[in-house]
Amino acid sequence: MQHVQSPSETEYAPFFGRYIDRVTDQDIVSALRSSHEVLLALLRTFPEAKGGHRYAEGKWSVKEVIQHITDTERIMSYRALRFARKDATALPGFEEDDYAASSNADRRSLADLITEFEVVRTSTILLFESFNDEMLKAQGTANGKAMSVRAIGYMIAGHGLHHGQVLEERYG
Repeated sequence: MQHVQSPSETEYAPFFGRYIDRVTDQDIVSALRSSHEVLLALLRTFPEAKGGHRYAEGKWSVKEVIQHITDTERIMSYRALRFARKDATALPGFEEDDYAASSNADRRSLADLITEFEVVRTSTILLFESFNDEMLKAQGTANGKAMSVRAIGYMIAGHGLHHGQVLEERYG
C-alpha cells in the first residue's frame, strides 16, 4: 500500500483544493476506500421515490448528482491513467452541466446509479493500487492546468465527500 504524502498546492489548480482539503487520510487508496464507504452508506439511505428530488428550481436531482459523481470520477481516472503512463498530450476540460443535462440519469433507477458508482469506484481503487510512487508523482495537463496523479486521487475522494455532504444537507 502506498504511503505517499498529500499533494502540494503546486500539483493542482486552486479550484480542486476544496475537494483535496476534505481528505484527511494520507494514503490515497485508503482515502478512496473510506470515502467510498461513507458515500455508499449515504446513497443507500435515499428511497427510489426521492431520486428525482431537486432542492430548488434548476438544481440537479439526486440521481443527477450521483451520475455527476460517477462521470467526474471516470474522467479524472482517465486523466490519472494518461498522466501515469507519461502521456504528454494536453487533455480537454468538460462542462459538468452539459454532462448532467445529457446523462439520462432521471430515467434510470437509483439502485442502478448507485451500483454504477460502486463499480466505477472499485475500478478507480484498483487503478490507484497499480501505481507506484513515480506514477503517483507524474503530472500532466487537463483543461489548461497542471495536475499530478496523486492530486487526482485525492480530488476524486474529496469530490465524492463534497457531494455527499450536499446530498445530506440539501436533499436528505
